[in-house]
Amino acid sequence: MWEINEQGLPGTGKVSETEIIHLMNISEVCLGAFHDDTLIGFVICLLPNKDYGSLNYSWFNQRYDDFIYVDRIAIGKQHRNNGIGTELYEKVIQYSTENKMPIAAEVSLDPPNEGSDRFHLRHLFKSVGEFHQEKKSVTMYIRDF
Repeated sequence: MWEINEQGLPGTGKVSETEIIHLMNISEVCLGAFHDDTLIGFVICLLPNKDYGSLNYSWFNQRYDDFIYVDRIAIGKQHRNNGIGTELYEKVIQYSTENKMPIAAEVSLDPPNEGSDRFHLRHLFKSVGEFHQEKKSVTMYIRDF
């Protein structure tokens, strides 16, 4: 997972292998996509108020009581643009619908990640704000259930 996450930088956000394990342990939804028993992509999602220091996650916690937060989704470079991200997101959307909670996510605004913006808009996410930090700015998205 860590290697795939590294391939997605800066969009996925840099984390250590220990931090990936922590995210898996506190996640509500943690799914992998596999090809021939090899992990080729994953998504990690959290419910509100978990032990996680992400400022982006905190932004949603300060504004929303109930959500499933897509902390990261990453697909190995050689497997991108094959619908794997959509398949993973469809499972998150199914969870959202079954549990009647919106999906929260952010996309890098500076540096821009236009592909991810298109992806989220195509999957019916709406921009609900921007969050500017010292070295990075993001667009905050919500997808209603």
